[in-house]
Order: sequence, then C-alpha cells, then structure tokens
Amino acid sequence: MAGQNGVFIRVDLRCQGNNHANHTEEMDLERLLVRRGHPFSIALQCSTPLNPEHKLAMILHLGKEGQVVVKVLEVLEVHAAHDTWWFRQQGAQSEVLLTVHSPADAPVGLYSMTVLLLSPDGHILEQTTPETFYLLFNPWCKADSVYLPDEELREEYILNENGILYQGSWNQISSLPWNFGQFEQDVVDICFEILDNSPAALKNPEMDTANRADPVYVSRTITAMVNANDDRGVVSGRWDGKYDDGVAPTRWTGSVPILRRWSEAGGQRVRYGQCWVFSGVACTVLRCLGIPTRPVTNYSSAHDTDGNLNVDYLYDAQLDSVSEGKKDMIWNYHCWVESWMDREDLPEGYDGWQALDPTPQERSDGVYCCGPCPIKAVKNGDVGIKYDAAFVFSEVNADLVTWIVYPDGRRSQVFLSQNTVGRNISTKSVYGDYREDITKHYKFPEGSVMEREVFEKAGRQVSTQKADKGQLQLKIKHAQAILGTDFDVIVEVHNVGGEDALAQLTVTSNAITYNSLHRGECQRKTARLTVPAQKAHKEVLRLRYDHYGACVSEHNLIRVTALVQASGQHNVVLQEVNITLSMPQLYVKVVGDAVVSRKLIAHIGFTNPLPVTLRGGVFTVEGAGLTSAQEIRASGDIGPGQEVKVKLSFKPTRAGLRKLLVDFDADRLRDVKGVATVLVRNN
Repeated sequence: MAGQNGVFIRVDLRCQGNNHANHTEEMDLERLLVRRGHPFSIALQCSTPLNPEHKLAMILHLGKEGQVVVKVLEVLEVHAAHDTWWFRQQGAQSEVLLTVHSPADAPVGLYSMTVLLLSPDGHILEQTTPETFYLLFNPWCKADSVYLPDEELREEYILNENGILYQGSWNQISSLPWNFGQFEQDVVDICFEILDNSPAALKNPEMDTANRADPVYVSRTITAMVNANDDRGVVSGRWDGKYDDGVAPTRWTGSVPILRRWSEAGGQRVRYGQCWVFSGVACTVLRCLGIPTRPVTNYSSAHDTDGNLNVDYLYDAQLDSVSEGKKDMIWNYHCWVESWMDREDLPEGYDGWQALDPTPQERSDGVYCCGPCPIKAVKNGDVGIKYDAAFVFSEVNADLVTWIVYPDGRRSQVFLSQNTVGRNISTKSVYGDYREDITKHYKFPEGSVMEREVFEKAGRQVSTQKADKGQLQLKIKHAQAILGTDFDVIVEVHNVGGEDALAQLTVTSNAITYNSLHRGECQRKTARLTVPAQKAHKEVLRLRYDHYGACVSEHNLIRVTALVQASGQHNVVLQEVNITLSMPQLYVKVVGDAVVSRKLIAHIGFTNPLPVTLRGGVFTVEGAGLTSAQEIRASGDIGPGQEVKVKLSFKPTRAGLRKLLVDFDADRLRDVKGVATVLVRNN
C-alpha cells in the first residue's frame, strides 16, 4: 500500500459474492476466482473521497513472472467493447465500487491486479498492494469458445465432482465411481502448476501465457502433461503388473491424491496409472479450468500401429501369436475424455465435442498426446483433420483381420469382422448415475451403407475378402464366471455341410490385461473330432482357479480362443471371447447426521471370495467434500470366506450430495470397490 497518509486503505475483493456469481464458490470463498466474460466487482476503501480530477486505472500482470501486462481503464460509454478489459466505477463517500469486465477470449491464469490513482496528466500518485485472482474459462458466457448452452450439461460437465468411469467388456459393462474433486482445496493451483511445467511454458513463457486464451491449446497441453512420457507430467503409465515401487493403478479412487502427490513432490511423476486413471485426472483438470469435459469409454478399442485401418492378428497353427514388432491390438476397453469447444482453427462444422486422449499410445507431433479431435470428423471419416483424427477413427472403426501363418510363410485369412471394434461407447448420463451410449456420435450404424462409405473415404480401401464359409462353424459359450471359482467354457463346432467332417480343434485360455497384453496361458486343449453332417460337437474346457488364479491380471480377464480346421480342406475357422470374472463388492454404510464439520462414522466390510488367504489388505477411502484420501490397513491375514470389517470417522467439509468411495487391495485380489452416497447439509 502507499504510505500512511495515502488515499487507499484497502481493497476488498468481495470473494463470496463474486465467486458465487461465477460458479466458483465450491473452490474457495477466501480467494477470488472468476470466469472470463463475466463482470466482477471489488471495493476500494479510501481515507477520503477521491478528487474528481483524479482518475483510476488498473494494471494486470499474468504469467509466472508477470510477463504479460494489461492496462485496464474506465469506460464511460453505455455500450463498452467486449474484446478488451475495462471497468466502471461508482463512488459512495469513502468507498469506490469497481465493476471489472474481462474479454471472453482473455488468457486464463493467475492475475496480479494493482489499482492506480492517476493525476489529470496521467502520473501515478498512488497504487494499491497487488491482489491476485484466478480467471477461468466460462461455459456460461455465449462469447466464450467453450460456451455450453444447456444448464443441465454445465451442472454435470463443469460442476459435478463425482463421476463414473466405465470398464469391463462390451457385453459385461461395469462402472467405477471416481472422485474428480475439481473443487477440492488447492486443486486449481495444481492445475495451473501443470500448465506452468509444460515444455512450451518452460521454453517460451510469454507465448505460452498468451496461448492460454485458446481451449484447443490448453486442452492439448493438458493431454500431453497428464502422462509423464515426455515431460514433467503427472502420471507414469505401467501395464506389466509390477507396481511395488508405486501405487497399483487399480488402487486409485479419484484424481485429487494423484494431483497433490505430484505437486508436493515438486513435479515428480506419480506411479502408476492406466487409461481410466489418465482420463480421470484429465477430466478433473479440464473441468477445474472451466472446459466442459466428460470421460468416455470405448469397448473393443483398436490400437492400429501401422495406420492401415485394420487390426491384424497373426497366429500359427498352434494358436501362438507370431506378430513381430509393434503389434496391432484390440483393448477390451479404452478410456479417454471429450471436451466441448469451438474449433476456430478448423473449417466450419467441427465445433462441439472433441476427443482428447492422455494415455500414451502413439506420438502426435512428436509428443505422447492425442487431440483435440472433433467427433464429427471421426463420424464422417475426415481423417486429415487435426488433431489425430485417423488414430481415433481406427480406435472406433477399424476392421479386425485374423491370419494363420504357415511354416512356409504362407498366410490364410481365417476371420474378418467389420463390427468387432468400437462398441457401446459410453459416458455417464447427465440425468443420473447410469450409462449413456454415444456410439452414434462416432459412427454410422455398423453394416450400414453410410458406415462402409465413410470407411472407404477414410482408408481409401476396404477389406472385402471374406474368409471362406466352409462347412464348419464355431461358437463359444460360458456361464457367468466368478473370480475364485471353477467354471466351464463350451466350444460348439457346427457342421452345416451335407457330409461328416474330420477336424482338429485347439482351444486356449490366456490371462490378459484390459489392453490385450498376455500374462500367461491358463489351460489348453486339443482334440480330433468327427462332426456329423448338420450336427454340432460340444467340447468343454473346465477353467480351474488353481490354474488361472496364478496368472490372472488385476483386470480379471481371460481370453478363450478356439481354432478348428477340417482335415484335407482349407476350411479354417477362428473365434475368441474375452471373459470378465465377476468381482465382489464392498459393504459401505455411513452412520450419523450428515452435517458440515460434524463427525460421521463409515462402516466398511468385505468377505474374501477366494479359496486362498489374502495378505497385506488395505482399504483406501476418499470423497470430495467428505474426506481426503486415507488408508486403513486390515489387521492380519484374511482367510477364504473370512469377513473383515473396518471403521472410519470423518467430518464433511462441504454441503451437498457427496459420495464416499472405497477401494480394497491385497496381494492376490485387487480393485474391489464400494460406494456410499451422503447428503450433507449446512449447520
């Protein structure tokens, strides 16, 4: 502040009123957080009324070193400009109310604000001590490029701290509650800290700061920074099951502990994440910054490494993979996010939802990131549109081609599917905790003329060669498979011909991860068959926990592959299914009157479903507005069928509908989840 004899006494940022008007009161009421394009007011308390001949002005500094400077002047016209900073003032005795207007395309960030008292000839007579405020994107403002016109959508995609990430498989979808926690204490600071640590910000901070006006630039930066592959990013990915030097990806129940751990360690990568963790963290950061965002899960998601819009599987006659180098794969599911924004950098027609994928798969412009890619470009096969439209198109629309490679190098195509990839693309509904299918946003109906026309437009070649439909056909069936039990898989060989057929059948079962990495073979069966004409032969493969329990991944997936070849014929048929092993759930019950700052008790229970003893059991509990992440260790080992109970006390910090999320992990069992919904009221 100026000296003791100065005019200015203090600046009141009026945080409570401003933050409430800007939909940021959940973040903080002690600091000023406003959205661009929406006015906010500050009160300037003075020792004496201002001299009418004197003028007020503001100086704003933006950037880590204050490198971007904005001068803000009073505007007296009724219709002021919307593309610049300006303010109006109203005086009342010794207080001056300043209403500050920001342009709807101003860079987001932490601003430092100083009010100046100027003489009639423009000299600075006095200035206030700098005050800081955050400026965020504004989906409530029509002039902002992230404007979202529906209030219910804004409530979900900006303001909702609780969400659901979808996992499992296309025909057995499971839901994972996730605490985004974008309004938890200090999260907004960490989000801008992530931007400040990007390579572009470290190399040219002034240019980076100016570019933060553009949600395309900001979202692409966040997509690159959420993974730690190229930079001082947040999460390190790992898929090999070796997590002893960090936290297993399945342990996380929300983004906030990850973000805090990264920040507290000075930008050191957090170990470990997989696709749903990357998408959950990205959703938190983007919502916090004000960009409407939702997590998305694509089932049977293709990873096309050579860009030919096909996923090519190569096996030998014994069903062993013979693919070399980087393999095309189909992930059981894959999670990314969509963000809502205008695309002023593209021709007309590509505004709206944009796919952003922070999971490090392939490089984009030399960096492990993906997007923002317009969903409309994917649906229409416009694979040349930036960013990464061809890669996203393959994820949802590639053809699956399976080949048998013989010892002489000859290949035989044994399976072609044009509808395996890109199923049940899912996100949480705006209207409740249930799934919304958004597949139609990404592609036309499978098998339709438009879908094939788009594929041809995108790839300029369509797989038309069909595997010969000979007299033998395959089906694989199984009952519900529960982790810890033995179960049967039935392979049916149908002979649709008019003559009996001699054939050899090979069936394998392999433990796999959700992204198709093999963890080991469980069981294998080979049989020589005689299948009568117009009849079916059934072969039963008994999958025993004694066999699959030792190699099953934390994703609890088993892939069964069957290959049948008629003797003396080229009739080779292959089929495979992914079997998701059902998991138990935790019992979570909250007892007490849910009031801010009043103690509540949560009772958590779990019964070991496995025929083996579990060791090192630990419960992880967190909930936005309820409690920060806590760990509770189970006392002792947990025998087969044994129940373990723990108790947690906590005090809610914010009112509203809240969710308490619980995860249980042990040496032989991971990713057991539970959730309790709590309605918290103010005192």
